Amino acid sequence: MLLLYLPIVLTSFIYLFYLYFTRTFNYWKSRKVRGPEPTVFFGNIKESALRQKNIGVIMQEIYNKYPNEKVVGVYRMTSPCLLIRDLDILKHIMIKDFEVFSDRGVEFSKKGLGQNLFHADGDTWTALRNRFSPIFTTGKLKNMFYLMNEGANHFVEHISTECEKKQEFEVHSLLQTYTVSTISACAFGVGYDSLDDKLETLKLVDQIISAPTYANELDMMYPGLLTSLNLSIIPGPIQKFFKNLVDNIIAQRNGKPTGRNDFMDLILELREMREVSYTKYGNYVKPLEITPEVMAAQAFVFYVAGYETSATTMAYLMYQLALNPHVQNKLIAEIDAAVQANNGEVTYDMVKEMKYLNKVFDETLRMYSIVEPLQRKATRDYHVPGTDLVIEKGTIVLISPRGIHYDEKYYANPEQFNPDRFDAEEVGKRHPCAYMPFGIGQRNCIGMRFGRLQSQLCITKLLSNFQVEPSKNTARKLEVEPCRFIIGPKGGIRLNIVPRKLKA
Repeated sequence: MLLLYLPIVLTSFIYLFYLYFTRTFNYWKSRKVRGPEPTVFFGNIKESALRQKNIGVIMQEIYNKYPNEKVVGVYRMTSPCLLIRDLDILKHIMIKDFEVFSDRGVEFSKKGLGQNLFHADGDTWTALRNRFSPIFTTGKLKNMFYLMNEGANHFVEHISTECEKKQEFEVHSLLQTYTVSTISACAFGVGYDSLDDKLETLKLVDQIISAPTYANELDMMYPGLLTSLNLSIIPGPIQKFFKNLVDNIIAQRNGKPTGRNDFMDLILELREMREVSYTKYGNYVKPLEITPEVMAAQAFVFYVAGYETSATTMAYLMYQLALNPHVQNKLIAEIDAAVQANNGEVTYDMVKEMKYLNKVFDETLRMYSIVEPLQRKATRDYHVPGTDLVIEKGTIVLISPRGIHYDEKYYANPEQFNPDRFDAEEVGKRHPCAYMPFGIGQRNCIGMRFGRLQSQLCITKLLSNFQVEPSKNTARKLEVEPCRFIIGPKGGIRLNIVPRKLKA
């Protein structure tokens, strides 16, 4: 008898499963917003959830499918989200009406390194941003420059030694050894005795970026679940690593700045300051106490972001220089002239003033924006300007920098690497929101100037000593790694690095 009813039970279960995991899929149709048809359970991100395709690439593809739409309705798992295509609407959301979209919507437990500048929302983010913005001023970066310079010199020595053994390198992982050392020095005061000593730390940090985790998909399915259950998306060993690291540094420095001018010194300086009250849109915000837990959270996000995004950007930049020798030769000429004019020294001001280097860097980030997609969460109902649509409170809005950066409306021949797009007069012709590799508005990347500086310094040192060329294994078209939460090259980037003295 049980066997007789089993098919009915299974059919009923499957039908109920289907109804539950498609319950939201009429949301955008009922609001007359166009978008791709969702798949049961996964919505429009099945390939991302199964780690077959990077979600940034998926959002770019959706952006491209609806060239005549201002907004596109999408589903991340079962959650309705809105992809913004129109740059004027985007400007309202990211800048003019920022108070409605000040949250990222990626917050989780305040424990477990959750009180960091990237993940925090609401008053926590406001207090953190106010307290930590002074760390990234021009004066602070200048004081930190000697640490980056020391690391770049050691990196050049390392490559010179390696070039005696081989020409071909996987440049992404090679550059990670530079950025992990720079961050180690600038953040925690770890010296440059040996790059090899950092490899274990490098592997640990890399686990955060590359190991598949489905906590984000769970939060997309049930928004706010991680916060309500007080759960962290960061693995326990990583939490312990950064907590112990910060505790040890505080103990070594007796809880006071040492004059080293690294990240930890600057945080210790802030901790010694008296509490400062803040206002947010006229309302009082409780000051944030800089506890060891808060320090560890900032150290974590600064370390991960500064290490990976800069290494990836530089790897893509070197790849394009190898494929475009006329660009590389022009950049080398600028670097050589600047170094000669500065008596062989590389200084902060020199790096900042090299116009062509900055254009090459900007064009690299146009083609390879690293953090995709950008997202914001509506903190109240919001009427979209120029439309009849209302974004409901709690809805996530998404922005695809890759979609915008490859849109022929804003960039002719977008597949071509052309630094001249960033001549001042060309930039002035474009919409201010047509370029946003670091985000835009009040919640842009707080460490973008640090990232630019450490990257441009490294490229300056490298091209003063080496040239890059395609090797027999250089891919002519790079694929995006699906398992990393940022845009990165699948399988790395293989290039020849040749000492310039051998080219003469």
